[in-house]
Amino acid sequence: MSGPPTNPAQPKAQHFAQKRDWPGYFSVVLGKPPRETLISALDRFEREGAADSRGGHGASLAIDLGCGEGRDTLELLRRGWRVLAIDSHPMALDLLLPRVPTDQRDRLTARVAAFEGLSLPAARLVNASFSLPFCEPAHFDALWAAIVAAVEPGGRFAGQLFGDRDSWATIPDRSHQTEQRARAMLAAFDLEEFRVEEKDDNDATGNPKHWHVFHVVARRRRAAAEV
Repeated sequence: MSGPPTNPAQPKAQHFAQKRDWPGYFSVVLGKPPRETLISALDRFEREGAADSRGGHGASLAIDLGCGEGRDTLELLRRGWRVLAIDSHPMALDLLLPRVPTDQRDRLTARVAAFEGLSLPAARLVNASFSLPFCEPAHFDALWAAIVAAVEPGGRFAGQLFGDRDSWATIPDRSHQTEQRARAMLAAFDLEEFRVEEKDDNDATGNPKHWHVFHVVARRRRAAAEV
């Protein structure tokens, strides 16, 4: 006599991200809360009184790189920021735009664009939650230089970099750094958070996944004359 049927394990977000199956990824993460690194950066701004909580076009600009279905963009808008949300997949914006409250839509600019060759305006915050590893290595240095140049003095970068011991480091189109390299990339910033996460996990089919991630919140250093 057979026992009750068992439900197969549901694919995790990483299962879709590994294959760059973004519609599948969006379906799994839709409705999840904003990332902890973003919340930390926003809380720091609010403690400093640097973000204009009244909203409107005078509010500070944040760039959400690889915004996906919009979990971080929605939080930025809720807190009164102007947001430039960028993602390479049109479905991301199709999922984001209908969820933006009417009274916040004038503070959002949404753009479909790849990381390769991307130019960025000056911004108070550049947020990149789990998106930068998907920039191809040949273009990564140029993207990172654009991010550093975009963050205004006293502004912040928040997001993740992937380490060289991560399982995906063997995938040719992914960008990963050693911890030493990651810290060197942030030389123009004061590190407020640099948390190293390293753990083993499995996807829905039981395949192992080793995570090696650097969670970062960093404040752009001001020029000596501005201090």
